[in-house]
Amino acid sequence: MIEIIGPLARPPEAGSADGGATKPAPLQKQLIERLQQAILTGRLAAGSLLPSSRLLAAEMGVSRNTVVIAYEHLAAVGYVVADKKGTRVSPLSSPAARGEAPVRSAAPDVAYAARVAQFAATRTHADNTFPLTPGTPALDRFPLGAWRRALERSMDRALPLALGYGTPAGEPALRDAIAAHLRMARGVRCDGAQVVITEGAQEALNLCVRLFTNPGDLAWVEDPGYRGAKAAFNLGDLRTLPMPVDAEGMAAPASAWLAQPPKLIYTSPAHQYPTGAVLSVARRLELIAQARRCGAWLIEDDYDGEFRHTGEPIASMQGLVDDAPVLYVGSFSKTMFPALRIGFVVLPRAIAEHTAVALQEMLRGGHRLEQLALAHFIDSGEFGRHLGRMRRLYRERQQALRDALTAHFARARILGGDCGMHLTLRLPAQVADRTLVERALAKGLNPRALSGFALQQRVETNGLVIGYGNTPAERLAPAVDALATLARELEGKPRRALKHGSKTASTAA
Repeated sequence: MIEIIGPLARPPEAGSADGGATKPAPLQKQLIERLQQAILTGRLAAGSLLPSSRLLAAEMGVSRNTVVIAYEHLAAVGYVVADKKGTRVSPLSSPAARGEAPVRSAAPDVAYAARVAQFAATRTHADNTFPLTPGTPALDRFPLGAWRRALERSMDRALPLALGYGTPAGEPALRDAIAAHLRMARGVRCDGAQVVITEGAQEALNLCVRLFTNPGDLAWVEDPGYRGAKAAFNLGDLRTLPMPVDAEGMAAPASAWLAQPPKLIYTSPAHQYPTGAVLSVARRLELIAQARRCGAWLIEDDYDGEFRHTGEPIASMQGLVDDAPVLYVGSFSKTMFPALRIGFVVLPRAIAEHTAVALQEMLRGGHRLEQLALAHFIDSGEFGRHLGRMRRLYRERQQALRDALTAHFARARILGGDCGMHLTLRLPAQVADRTLVERALAKGLNPRALSGFALQQRVETNGLVIGYGNTPAERLAPAVDALATLARELEGKPRRALKHGSKTASTAA
């Protein structure tokens, strides 16, 4: 038998030279695994009679009890069958166990779901702490002390009950706190009963798709736009129609409402991602009116709406008119930190009541301590104070980035700037944005290619999405200088300074 399953590894003796080596698994576990592999590979054929526990124990140099437990385990799982005649190997469906030639893996011929093919690789898994990463806040400026106190408070007051499942729609305290903040800061018409807590904004989008669409329905999405919205629509097996974006946000032609009426429309009116456009009031009202006419729902993603840098904050589209067909989506990934994974969707009041049973079955309450801590963080004023500090910080960093881009990319157009944590730079056609991003990543910089956010490639979608949230102001100018050097290499212009009309620019042209 030892020739079939091999000898068992023994632990090193105390004081031996290899006494510090990793200890082998217990003998009982080793014996079980060796016998299993011998059966699965056919070395112990179906119907083979195994040695008695006494004989195998003597051969392997282990106690009889070790062999008895191993045989009992194999019998419980179905590898062997024990009867009065002894312990025999069971017939298994494995070709090797049946004595047949092994079958080659059919992995290349796996029939994947059709939706899998709709996903294209548009991002790298670079370290999001790299300079110029869009969408990453200033994590080193987060008030960890205040957050730690909020967590300790929730543990002191809620344990052990908070260790169990919570309300599927989220902790009532957090839903009420979010509703109060949204009413005051964003002009959203809601109360806590309309708020559903989700695992970040992505789950909120997925929830909207599950609640309001059926496979094959048509969805409109901004182009270029947020890739998470496209992913949510793909997962729901929706047909997606890209809508162009201009200086006033989503520009839906009148003919599209008649020829291709949508069931769901995704828009980021306060700060369009990635162009930074603000959806004009006229277009907001038109979207609401047309959505009502054709029975569509608007998903309002309030992306970076809290970080308004010029003028007064822009109120939500949801609060413009009574009973707007708007599903208001937000998260705390940018205002707090991404790993928190808490988002929300505000449903119209009648919808919230009608879908209560469905939500009860679809969701499971969790992250209760974090939700209770966040509720206190908001109610105590810490959240508002943190937002105020971050607005001032991001305003300073954005100006530093804008100055650097103006100096090094004078002929390129800078988009956005009124809100958020990034600026978008349009590039000349001869500088391919994806190539530039690849080379920048090799230098430790992590801007994103604007074309990666577009469903339809156009001249206008060649550019860079450059984040400043996670990059100190003093590091922005050197980072942009490095980007400009890479861009000049792609243009075939090794000399410096791209300012139009300057002596350096004219000699380099």
